[in-house]
Amino acid sequence: MLAAAALAFSVSSPVASVGACAVDAMLVFDGSTSMGEINFETGPNTRIVEARQAVRRAMPDIEPHRRVGLLTYGPGSRGACDNVTLRFAPTVQSASPVIEAVDGLRPDGLTPLTDAVRQAAEELEYRSSAGVVVLVTDGNETCGGRPCELAREFRATARDLVVHVIGFRAEVDFFAWNNPEQDPLDATSVARCLADQTGGLFVTTETVDELVAALQRTLGCPVIG
Repeated sequence: MLAAAALAFSVSSPVASVGACAVDAMLVFDGSTSMGEINFETGPNTRIVEARQAVRRAMPDIEPHRRVGLLTYGPGSRGACDNVTLRFAPTVQSASPVIEAVDGLRPDGLTPLTDAVRQAAEELEYRSSAGVVVLVTDGNETCGGRPCELAREFRATARDLVVHVIGFRAEVDFFAWNNPEQDPLDATSVARCLADQTGGLFVTTETVDELVAALQRTLGCPVIG
């Protein structure tokens, strides 16, 4: 399992008014095969069922305060690592289209999270504009990508890009050949590099309530004071 992150906030905390949250955001959502599996880690529901519940609860509170776009990976007609799909660019009134797209995901394919985050950043024009990327994933890179290398690239070239990484009932495969940066002695997802190098949050979640809170914290506007 991913190592726990220290993150203090309430699931019921209100979302503040527009300020720093005027910065556009892209939600990168994991639709890979493992999101649809039932096993000891998921319990009676699959991850995708509970992730949908969290998105339905979180997005209406986020919508008034930030333009949000959506990119998904996993299912599609191309190769298992090639289905990175831009659903839509950052938009107002994003709750309904985000909810509809996530409800329609039928998990399949692998986890090209590095390519997905890169494409989300490109959509935000990260070299010239500020932006936020929020990655929701249940595991590690499985398509040979190098998230730590990408994180260093962002740090060197981005104007002001913050990447938050939310693990949802996440598992780490320490010895996967297609995850070249993973340290077999480190129980933390290598995707954490994306948050650590850009000033973002790395959050582990196990329940619907925790995922709702993480989405509100990273996509919404936390109350200050």
